[in-house]
Amino acid sequence: MRYLPRVDDLELALALADEADALTLKRYRAHDLTVESKTDLTPVTDADRDTERALRERLAAERPEQAVAGEEYGVAEGDAVWWLDPIDGTRNYARGIPIWATLIALERDGTVVVGVASAPALRHRWWATAGGGAYLDGEAIEVSRVGRLEDAYLSTTTLRVPRPVHELAARAAVARTYPDFWQHVLVAEGRVDVAIDLVLEPWDWKAPKLIVEEAGGRFTTEPGLYVSSNRLLHDPVLRFLEAHEGE
Repeated sequence: MRYLPRVDDLELALALADEADALTLKRYRAHDLTVESKTDLTPVTDADRDTERALRERLAAERPEQAVAGEEYGVAEGDAVWWLDPIDGTRNYARGIPIWATLIALERDGTVVVGVASAPALRHRWWATAGGGAYLDGEAIEVSRVGRLEDAYLSTTTLRVPRPVHELAARAAVARTYPDFWQHVLVAEGRVDVAIDLVLEPWDWKAPKLIVEEAGGRFTTEPGLYVSSNRLLHDPVLRFLEAHEGE
């Protein structure tokens, strides 16, 4: 069964993004920004916590029957769940680098029906609805049509990747590191052809996955391997990585 969004689901998701943008931009490059380390040694700022708290409060008021799962304040389960990453790219945010975004996804009965990635410092916002296509700032987007890895633009979030990923990057026409959500929405735009992550949490990939897929691409989510692509390159990339697994 294919689950479709309610008419007001996207409207609410975009309103949540507006609220998040206002909060995150207010603290961006603030001299008194508080940066701490969580138990997993990843950074968190007061803006991360305040933004997620504000979005949770709004959802509690407008959708009290629905669950919320977020990076900073825990995961709740339900038939309908809002997934929140208040700042995807906290390291960039804390250093004053503009590549970060608030990620918002609504999942109904295991299917993501709305996804938003809002990057106010870049002045861009991407969104998608199940069956409704993907958009950048209101304009429809689609993945590239590059069919050969030798012609492809490939991205990974970090240089600290296993040897097979390095070898795959060496085969591509261009290889770069675009961090966090950005590389995946660039796949959706057709700017990048393949993007690879090794470690993601559900709040990291649910919104970008829908955006990529609604733009015509594919997005694999396996523990230890998260790949988005323009679809044409997806199977060759997965076969290469699987053939060289463990090297």
